Amino acid sequence: MAETKQHAFQRLALLGKVNHEATRTTLMTLENELRACGVDVIIEERTAKQLNNSKSPTFSLDDLGQEADLAVVVGGDGNMLGAARVLCETGIAVIGVNRGNLGFLTDLDPDHVIEQLLPVLAGEYVSEERFLLQAEVVRDGERCDVGRAINEVVLHSDKVAHMIEFEVYVDHGFVNSQRSDGLIVSTPTGSTAYSLSGGGPIMMPNLNAISLVPMFPHTLSSRPIVVDADCTLHLRPAPDNGPLQISCDGHRRMDVLPKDEVLIHKYPHTLRLIHPKDHSYFKVLRNKLGWGSRLF
Repeated sequence: MAETKQHAFQRLALLGKVNHEATRTTLMTLENELRACGVDVIIEERTAKQLNNSKSPTFSLDDLGQEADLAVVVGGDGNMLGAARVLCETGIAVIGVNRGNLGFLTDLDPDHVIEQLLPVLAGEYVSEERFLLQAEVVRDGERCDVGRAINEVVLHSDKVAHMIEFEVYVDHGFVNSQRSDGLIVSTPTGSTAYSLSGGGPIMMPNLNAISLVPMFPHTLSSRPIVVDADCTLHLRPAPDNGPLQISCDGHRRMDVLPKDEVLIHKYPHTLRLIHPKDHSYFKVLRNKLGWGSRLF
């Protein structure tokens, strides 16, 4: 994580959870107070429909990266994930205001958002790059579907609580065959999301690593494994599984047929995530997971 004080952000884009009253209140506060401070503000077009008498220009989510240099996402981690999957294409910096539950990706407190955000705009912040994963479904030697994820890619059955069988390869090297409910392939960012619930390791965000977490495996010796993030994973379902699915961040779903192969590797674009200068990853973990504080 690199500390930066080289320039102030020039133009802000605001976006947030649709049809959520607390989010709408925070967005209105941000727009009014930032404009009063002389900050150039634009608003994502779907978000703008929630705001009454907005005086700021509006743009589509796809265009925000060309129009602003910092996006402020108001909502939960899910809103951040959805926006970031699009915004990472342009390299725009992103910071989050927590109007959700845990908020591992959304740092700013909505009750003190202006006090926390203004120093960031003046150049008092820390910046980090988070990598994404790309999942490809290959059928008859051709790529037939593709998705990307900031948190995790999950191979699972299209039925609830249904065991499947598949083989795992790392750069064509055979790792093992598994009988389980599926496999969670997680980035360090996603290590505190679905992977954590499945017993996966917590990984510091700057690690160049991917975790493979079996979901309810049939053998007690089947355990999570961490591999280099620059490798390519090959998942090969057994022919008699029936239809499977790949999920990307629980959002994008792709069908996997019995003879298909799934390739998972780094996505070429990264997410530039901004934090206040006093941000501490371990403080976030203590607060969100209820870890113990200092004894002395």
